[in-house]
Amino acid sequence: MGLLEQINSPDDLKKLSVKELYVFADEVRSYIMETVRRRGGHLASNLGTVELITALHYVFDCPADKLLFDVGHQAYTHKIITGRRDAFYFLRSDAGVSGFPNVSESVYDAFTTGHSSTSLSLGVGFSRARDILGLDYNVVCVIGDGAFTGGMAFEALNDIGANKEKMIIVLNDNKMSISKNVGALNEYLAKLRLSKRYLNVKYNVKKAVSALPFFGNRVVNFLDRTKDNIKKTLLPDKIFENLGVKYYGPFDGHNIAELVSILKKLKDKNGPVLLHVLTNKGNGVPEILHNPDKYHGVTPENKPETEISFASVVGKKLCRLAEQHQNLVAVTAAMSMGTGLDEFAVKFPDRYFDVGIAEEHAACMCAGLAAAGVKPFFAVYSSFLQRAFDQTLHDICIDKRPVTLLIDHAGAVNGDGVTHQGIFDIGFLSLIPNMTVLQPKDGKELESMLDFAVDFNAPLAIRYPKSFSYEFDEHTPVNGLKWESLVRSREKIYILAAGNRMIKIALGVKNVNVINARVLKPLDKEFLSSVEDGSLVITLEDGVIRGGFGESVECFYNSADKSVKVVNLGYPDKFQARSLGSDMMLEAGITQENIAVIIAKFKNTRK
Repeated sequence: MGLLEQINSPDDLKKLSVKELYVFADEVRSYIMETVRRRGGHLASNLGTVELITALHYVFDCPADKLLFDVGHQAYTHKIITGRRDAFYFLRSDAGVSGFPNVSESVYDAFTTGHSSTSLSLGVGFSRARDILGLDYNVVCVIGDGAFTGGMAFEALNDIGANKEKMIIVLNDNKMSISKNVGALNEYLAKLRLSKRYLNVKYNVKKAVSALPFFGNRVVNFLDRTKDNIKKTLLPDKIFENLGVKYYGPFDGHNIAELVSILKKLKDKNGPVLLHVLTNKGNGVPEILHNPDKYHGVTPENKPETEISFASVVGKKLCRLAEQHQNLVAVTAAMSMGTGLDEFAVKFPDRYFDVGIAEEHAACMCAGLAAAGVKPFFAVYSSFLQRAFDQTLHDICIDKRPVTLLIDHAGAVNGDGVTHQGIFDIGFLSLIPNMTVLQPKDGKELESMLDFAVDFNAPLAIRYPKSFSYEFDEHTPVNGLKWESLVRSREKIYILAAGNRMIKIALGVKNVNVINARVLKPLDKEFLSSVEDGSLVITLEDGVIRGGFGESVECFYNSADKSVKVVNLGYPDKFQARSLGSDMMLEAGITQENIAVIIAKFKNTRK
């Protein structure tokens, strides 16, 4: 039996020697590799944090101590150590564990996380609550250098430095977020990485002086008292200490013995401290180590490639449009590969802007670009666009700035759990005046929508899931923002379906009119008005019903002088924790069988 099989809790881990921790870490790394290749998931980031998380659990006493992961996609080792080793075998499934920390899954998960730059604010909350309630526990926030590019992290850092609550910030510096990190902060951290010169000088001086007879220890103590002056001489100006947070590092994030030693010392420090550790994404596996962005998110091995990525369509089409339109630019928030913009970045470097993990900044910057005569396309995942709601409303839509939001991973998302479902964008975008929302049925229609977007002089959002399964043979122009009739029937039954998934379901229902409701806002009121009294209208959308497309159709008929029965099919008004989109759709009744039942009931009421 290996060490991995002996560890069922952090208490078991503490029984090992520091030397044995290295053996355990190697076994964990192999287990993560095996599981992710079979189940899919985040690979490079988790291989890079095995030693760090092992050291953290060796030193701290969770769940009493609060271990907060920023984003949380790097917490696989944490799950394995905290009694979920066997469940980890079924990673990213309802039968196993989710890919991110989740309070409903374990008492060791202090908070449900999945979005970036949140850990420091959460840590401040836990620290202040601890002090108010007179409790005694440590608060440890693990945040990556990529997450530090988010403005919320600096808002929290400003507050932390001013109020001096006791907490430990572990800066996991791997020079990557999903794509390579960018910006001034990344350049600053690069300087700090070079400051190992200071650590080496300090170590060598201490070693030599402490060996001196009689007064060696006095000199060492003197050097400790004056080390801030040494730092100022040998290191670049430290932004963290200027903000009131004591800085330690950088240290090797794969050296467990060193990590355990420094963490034990920091555990007893008063006030906020920041431990800067250097790690390598994909550590221990050369192929992944040298291609970390390729192995950020991994699909299961031997999975048949039956679908086409919408992101690949976006990337190729924007490149063609950029050749024709010199004012066209592409913007991303640390997601060049995920949103399909990697080719654009190479071909048009002067018109490609990666702002880091800063969606709010990206949206507001796009408003400025548009106001100054440039045509911006902001590619972003649906669940991350939520972070920029205010900027979309206030900066883009009030003055009708012609910004195009390319909303990837919209609708049900497989595997990543409750924090990554893209099911709310229809609702919150439909609330905003001056916003137009489109959803293509396939790649060709998406290309047509991008053509339309170039000359559209107002805010526009185009939403689409990760992929589509097939292309349709016929396409009608998007101009005019009209819906498209796919199947005609004499029956007074209409299915208004938005997107590839929903249309595929609708086409399997017999004797109905199937409409490609590709414009979610504004509604095609001309078509809706043409529907005869006594008809049944069924709406299908890959989003929550509340405030969504279907409810807007129902509102239209409620306010119009028409007698039309409307049935909305979408997701219920709750957070979705199911691992598979197909299971979400089944639970919500978005199936051909349920539609057939709805139609049968409707026909019976007419007899």
